[in-house]
Amino acid sequence: MPGMNAGLHTNSPTVVAAFHRTLLHQGLVVALLMALLLVAWNVLRTRQLRITGDAVDHRAGRLAALSAPEPLARRVLRVSFGLLWILDGILQGQSSMPLGMAPQVLQPAAASSPTWVQHVDGVMATIWSYHPISLSTAAVWIQIGIGVLLLVAPRGTWSRLAGVASVGWGIVVWVFGEAFGQVFAPGQSWLFGLPGAVLFYCVAGALVALPERSWSTPRLGRAILRVMGVLFVGMALLQAWPGRGFWHGQASPHTNAGTLTSMLQQMAHSPQPQLLASWLSAFAAFDAAHGWGVNLVVVLVLAAVGITLLSARPGLVRVGVVVGIVLCLATWVLVQDLGVLGGVGTDPNSMIPTALLFFAGYLALTMVPDVDASTVVAIGSTPAARRPLRERLALDPTYAFRSAAALCAVGIVLVGVVPGAAAAADPHASPILAEAINGSPQATNAPAPLFHLIDQYGRPVALARLRGKAVAVTFLDPVCTSACPTIAQELRDADELLGNAASKVELVAIDANPRYVTTNYLQAFDEEEHLTSMRNWLYLTGATPAKLRRAWHAFGAYSALSPAGAMVAHSELVDVIGPDGRLRYLLNADPGPGTEATQSSFSVLLATTLRKVLSAP
Repeated sequence: MPGMNAGLHTNSPTVVAAFHRTLLHQGLVVALLMALLLVAWNVLRTRQLRITGDAVDHRAGRLAALSAPEPLARRVLRVSFGLLWILDGILQGQSSMPLGMAPQVLQPAAASSPTWVQHVDGVMATIWSYHPISLSTAAVWIQIGIGVLLLVAPRGTWSRLAGVASVGWGIVVWVFGEAFGQVFAPGQSWLFGLPGAVLFYCVAGALVALPERSWSTPRLGRAILRVMGVLFVGMALLQAWPGRGFWHGQASPHTNAGTLTSMLQQMAHSPQPQLLASWLSAFAAFDAAHGWGVNLVVVLVLAAVGITLLSARPGLVRVGVVVGIVLCLATWVLVQDLGVLGGVGTDPNSMIPTALLFFAGYLALTMVPDVDASTVVAIGSTPAARRPLRERLALDPTYAFRSAAALCAVGIVLVGVVPGAAAAADPHASPILAEAINGSPQATNAPAPLFHLIDQYGRPVALARLRGKAVAVTFLDPVCTSACPTIAQELRDADELLGNAASKVELVAIDANPRYVTTNYLQAFDEEEHLTSMRNWLYLTGATPAKLRRAWHAFGAYSALSPAGAMVAHSELVDVIGPDGRLRYLLNADPGPGTEATQSSFSVLLATTLRKVLSAP
């Protein structure tokens, strides 16, 4: 019925249930991969144990290598960002993500950016809105898989591959999910997450992907610290820039509330524990009263931390790291509100990865390995990294397990990548959207109502003439300018989706307006909606309103005259009749406040239902 469709809601039970169901099915695939990992590990371990103790000792002394420990700074980056990726994947599994991601995360992130950024971000928002479940589940498994790969592969090719994967996926998220970290948006600040949390994931991934010998001298640590120092100094200058709203707090007759105060007041009202909300409210009140002083402290501390990091002197850097960590934690709690709350939090925001990066830089500067990261071997032996894979797997059960675990992690990534890429390449929306709005097609099995009407060209048409084809019957007002054109286009799109099967389908609309029953109105509607080229399209009317009413009554449809205006209120249904002349499905076609995604979704749902009817015995 018109007006009954209120559109999609973030926590639509139909979509949430489908999301959880898909996650469960893909989780079973992941569980199978883990089972295969255990089998592979058992096989490799059994092979290793077949070697007698003496043989192991002999071969180990002659061939095995004692690798130096992984540099501490690299391990900190690898493990911490691996855990962050897993956390982000878990957050992506929140029930509100399928329908909340595009309108509540992607679009707001680009709202204040230049038009070209909004256009780039709009591409992903459109794809996500068309395939919310496929894209949501893809993000879950890709991020968990990358995190697992970082954790289980501490050395060698697998570890560097994990770094590369972190960079690649991080760039995708930074560009499309964070709108380039909002670096092109006015009024942004380091306090709010500039230059984007995921950009730090990319930097960490690039560092993990470097050859391990890069960590054998303090040079890399100095480079990390100086880059972070430049960032902090630059953010201090940006924070101090006048006219951006950070130098005042409370609104006055001549100014609005300060930028930081306004942000804090908004975040204090987001869904979260009462304790955090009270902290935000208190800090918002403090900033409103002392905006100039708060901003001065932030600017000075940012600049001081940046200068100490730029110095690359261990003593100064140590002080800068401690102060920087305190600043990051305070900002994370009091300004960024932990970053994960509200139901659509996708990561803990930028403070944690920022602190991890300059802390790792400090470790790389001050805790250089005692020996080079290259393999130390017995005299006359071959470095472990250069030995045949079979030999390494046989001699080192730990290496064997990690290799199998790395393959499992790659499999987890592929569980997300494959269906996600397939969905992104599909220009048609998932039918789950239409089902969430109007319900699933209602199965039935009854004789189809008979009718004897005339088509848009005055030719007589009877249902018996259409026997042998699947028939979709709906009701359209030829002078309607709202829902009926939308439904007509959905039928047209469904016809295109059917492809060659369209020759076995007849799409039928019956005039729903008793005031306009002549064929010239029907022809005008067809021309306006570009339906004239469809060979299987019939728009039917009756010689008199009475004949139309009999057809409406036969299908259980209604048409109500409005007090004023040409259009009428009428049923918005699609009856699907099988080739045997029996009514098989009933679909609610009410587009309501629909979008392109929901319209495309109904087209897919209708085409799928017609194919099902055609293939039924």
